[in-house]
Amino acid sequence: MQEQVDSTNRPIVERAISAGQVQRLTEGSRPELLAHFLALTPEDRRLRFGASIAAERIATYVAEIDLGRDAVFGVFDEALALVGVAHVAFAGGVAELGVSVLPEHRDYGVGRALFSRAAEHARNRFVPRLFMHCLAENAAIMHIARTSGMDIVAEQGDADAYLALSPASPASVTGEYLIDRLALFDYALKAQIAALKGINSALEGV
Repeated sequence: MQEQVDSTNRPIVERAISAGQVQRLTEGSRPELLAHFLALTPEDRRLRFGASIAAERIATYVAEIDLGRDAVFGVFDEALALVGVAHVAFAGGVAELGVSVLPEHRDYGVGRALFSRAAEHARNRFVPRLFMHCLAENAAIMHIARTSGMDIVAEQGDADAYLALSPASPASVTGEYLIDRLALFDYALKAQIAALKGINSALEGV
């Protein structure tokens, strides 16, 4: 899993990303999800998946994600492209998290917002631990793990990080519901702005 830091040629943004901008993805988002992973450089793919991986294998990975069991969260930009993704896979009483962020959108808290949203969702699924596996050289993900209080074990170039999650509560479940509503509003607003920009561009071309 990966969120490498690249501070060059970044667009100017007005504010950091918050959990209210993190959208839970549905079946209809698979094309955007695939486009996100294919937009990663070969090195970014290696850091995200732990090994070099071809486009065909990425397409298979996206097609095989069980959205009924797992949860996938994403942050969309103003053009409705996925700039950051978190996949939370549930198995054996543990939630495993993988994160990726496109280079031009790093350093704005996208990875942190995705991590927080994923951890809260796992908590409300009554999972006691969140797990991340990454290459030890992945400095950004290691930083998120450390600052989130995860227990980290690094050995032979790999790192495993674990976070004990608090039990779900009525407040945490309600909070997640409200964040979901905020994310839907955020997406709807971006979609409306994108549509208006499209109309303006079409009119300018007349």
